[in-house]
Amino acid sequence: MLHRALLAVVLAFAGVAQPAVPDTVPGRMLTAWLEVFNGGDRDALRRFDETNWPSGVKFLDQDVTFRKVTGGFDLRKIEESTPARITALVQERDSDQFGRLVLDVDAAQKISAIAIRAIPRPAEFPLPHLSETELRSAAERDAQQAAAADRFAGAVLVAKDGRTVFARAYGLSDREHSVPNTLETRFRIGSMNKMFTAVATMQLVQAGKIKLDDTVGAYLKDYPNADVASKVTIRELLSHTGGTGDIFGPEFATHRLELRTVQDYIALYGKRAPLFEPGTKNQYSNYGFVLLGAIVEKVSGQSYYDYVRDHVYRPAGMTSTGSEPESAAVPNRSVGYTRDDGPWKPNADTLPYRGSPAGGGYSTVGDLLRFATALQGNRLLDAAHVAMLTTVPPDSKNPNYAYGFGSYDKNGTRCYGHSGGAPGMNGDLEICGNGYVVVVLANEDPPAAGRVSDYITNRLPER
Repeated sequence: MLHRALLAVVLAFAGVAQPAVPDTVPGRMLTAWLEVFNGGDRDALRRFDETNWPSGVKFLDQDVTFRKVTGGFDLRKIEESTPARITALVQERDSDQFGRLVLDVDAAQKISAIAIRAIPRPAEFPLPHLSETELRSAAERDAQQAAAADRFAGAVLVAKDGRTVFARAYGLSDREHSVPNTLETRFRIGSMNKMFTAVATMQLVQAGKIKLDDTVGAYLKDYPNADVASKVTIRELLSHTGGTGDIFGPEFATHRLELRTVQDYIALYGKRAPLFEPGTKNQYSNYGFVLLGAIVEKVSGQSYYDYVRDHVYRPAGMTSTGSEPESAAVPNRSVGYTRDDGPWKPNADTLPYRGSPAGGGYSTVGDLLRFATALQGNRLLDAAHVAMLTTVPPDSKNPNYAYGFGSYDKNGTRCYGHSGGAPGMNGDLEICGNGYVVVVLANEDPPAAGRVSDYITNRLPER
């Protein structure tokens, strides 16, 4: 089965010299499959599958979508070759992402399986660190090419020590009325709201009003599930190790316009038991951040929305960020566009009533730079609590996630931040140790913004 879990980033790697492929049945099949897959012709791919990979026909729709997402693959290295299997390193043509491709053949000399797994970029294929001047040109070229190929509509901002290095908007905010995106366009940011929830929670920790190792029940006295109330800690909610599960699925689809407050989410999902023993593993949990929002409300005496407005947005100078209901007239809020195999269409029938502590609010690239600057300048939290929020603890169940912030190595530079994505929305904020901040927001499906952000962040100057 062809695996579709490759993470996307941006821009084709041009001019790659193709390695020699062994003249074996798997080698010939690999060459032929890459050619037809990269060609992007659905009928040609179906004919190939019918002749060479009969069990792959059922994945045809997925393969066509996968081809659109990746742009195809360049063969970079043959790792292993036997009469029945070939293993190769490939790179997405529309990104920096590498994958390991394994192709097996059976006794009838037909393909029995193709699997592609995303892997970290091998050290033998380093990406260049650009000068600031080179980075500015490369960022503009990459985003413009993505926009021209209808893979990106949104805004990009790169800053160094608070100074804007590059800022530009692309594509349309409203396709029906031909309204262009600008640097002031408010984009829906999905799970990037989690950063604001995490900061709000840590502010109350810093103030001594919340303890990280207290349980949910210490604050939500009438929480309906006893195991969640007595076992899941604040620390586990922040690190996605509480087993509190998701909010999306059939129940959300049925009730999405009824979920108007944090308490509405608890009424719908609060009776569920933990999915696993809290603290034993990492599993991304949108509902866990809804619970953090409820705890912020209980401890502060304010609604979640009022608290983050007063204690996060205003101190940071964020005047264009919020989670107003979708029914409200919000100036400069873009229309989100989604598509499967057809044309772009508005994402209105997928949106919640309003953003929540788990995600779904809106912001601008400028406001997110202000947020990053306030965080770095200790205007939202003191230095010790910023470090706690953004540094992965030694006993973490996820080496790339701290407390409401991702934290990882980007081509040798430590960065922290958060991405967000859902139909018709995608965004990413990267706050990097070399003084650079990268913000990319899009009003299109993932990985529109993520690809542009990764392309830039992977090539930042070393200092």
